[in-house]
Amino acid sequence: MQKKGPHQEKRLSPAFVSSNPPPGKYGDGNGLMLVVEPSGSKRWVQRVVINGKRRDIGHGSLQLVSLKEAREKAFAARKVAREGGDPLSERRRDQGIATFEQLAKKVHQLKLPTWKNAKHGAQWLNTLQTYAFPKLGDRKVSDITKSDVLSVLEPIWTTKHETASRVRQRMGEVFNRAIAEDWRHDNPAEAVKATLPRIGRGRVNHYKALDYNLVSQFIVELRQRQAWPVTKLAYEFLILTALRTGEIRGALWSEVDLEGAEWFIPRERMKAKADHRVPLTPRMLEILTAAKDYAADDGTLVFPSQRGDRMLSDNTIRKLNQATAYDIDVHGFRSTFRTWAQDQTDYAREVVEAALSHQERDAVVAAYARSDLFAKRRKLMEQWEAWCLG
Repeated sequence: MQKKGPHQEKRLSPAFVSSNPPPGKYGDGNGLMLVVEPSGSKRWVQRVVINGKRRDIGHGSLQLVSLKEAREKAFAARKVAREGGDPLSERRRDQGIATFEQLAKKVHQLKLPTWKNAKHGAQWLNTLQTYAFPKLGDRKVSDITKSDVLSVLEPIWTTKHETASRVRQRMGEVFNRAIAEDWRHDNPAEAVKATLPRIGRGRVNHYKALDYNLVSQFIVELRQRQAWPVTKLAYEFLILTALRTGEIRGALWSEVDLEGAEWFIPRERMKAKADHRVPLTPRMLEILTAAKDYAADDGTLVFPSQRGDRMLSDNTIRKLNQATAYDIDVHGFRSTFRTWAQDQTDYAREVVEAALSHQERDAVVAAYARSDLFAKRRKLMEQWEAWCLG
C-alpha cells in the first residue's frame, strides 16, 4: 500500500504499473488511483469531488487504458469538476451522442411523411450518402467542426453548385437536430455559408409559352396528331384548366363531380398543399365523358396510360408536345393563360391567381381572404375556353 504524504502528481511510473504489485490502491495525482485486485487485474479509478460530494469515476482497465491515457482522462474530469460541471453526466451524454450518419438517418425518417413522394425523400438521403457520409458519417455529431464541413463542400461547391447547396442545407438540418438534442450549440453548416464563394445563378430560364393568339390553332393541330387518345384528351384538359401536368395525370374519378361540374383536388396532390376546386366548363365535361371510354383497369384514373394500369407519364405528354409544330413547353400554358387574362379580361389579379392555384403570400391578407372565388373563376374559365376553341 502506498504511503500517504503531500499531494504529488505523476507518482506512478510505467515500470511500476506494468509490474506485479500486491493488491491495493496506488495514487498517481489528480485523484487517480491504480486499483490492483486480489486476482491481479488492474483498473483505473479517480476520486473527485462533484458538487460537494466525493465520487469515484472508473477510467477502464490497464489492459485498455495506458498510464498516459488515464492521466489525460483524470485531468479532464478534474477540470470539469472544478468548473462546477459533472464529468459523470458528461460521460453518459457523450456515450449517447449519435454519429452524423445515425442522426441524418433519424432526421430523414422524421421528415419522410412530409415529402410529396418517396423520390424526394430518397434524394435527400442519397446526397448525404454520396458526399457527407464518406468523410463525416462515423464521426460523433458533436465533434464535427466547420473545417470538416468545408472538406465536404469545397470540392463540389463550384463544379456542382446546386448539389453542394442542397448538401449544405441538409447537413444544416442534421446539425439543427443535434442542437435540439443538446449535443452541440452551433450549426457549422450555417457558419461556413459566408466563407464559401458566391456563385451567380445566371439567367433564369422561363418555360417557353405559346402566344395566346395561337392557342386555338394549337388545339386543332393537337387533335389531329397520331397519339394515344387519352394523351390528347389530357393535354387539351391541361390547357383548358391551366393546371400542372402532375395534377392532370393524377386525376381520379372519385374527385370529379360531373353533375355539379366541379373537380375537387385534395391538398395532398397540390404543389401548394391546399385543396383546390376546379370549375368544369362544357368542353372539359366533354373531355371527361370521352375519357370514360378508356377507363383504367381499376376505374380510378381519369387519364390512364395505354397499358391501363398506371397514370400517363410526363414524358408521354412531352413527346406529344414535341410532335407539334410549336417550340413550347407544356408547363408554359399556365403563363399563356396568365398573359391572356391580363391582356384580354378585367378580372382581378386574385381571381386569376386563384385559378392558377397560387397561394396568397401575405399571411395577413390570406387570413382574411378565405373565399376561393369559385363563381368568378367559373366565368373566367368559360371565357378562356371560348378563346381556346376560337
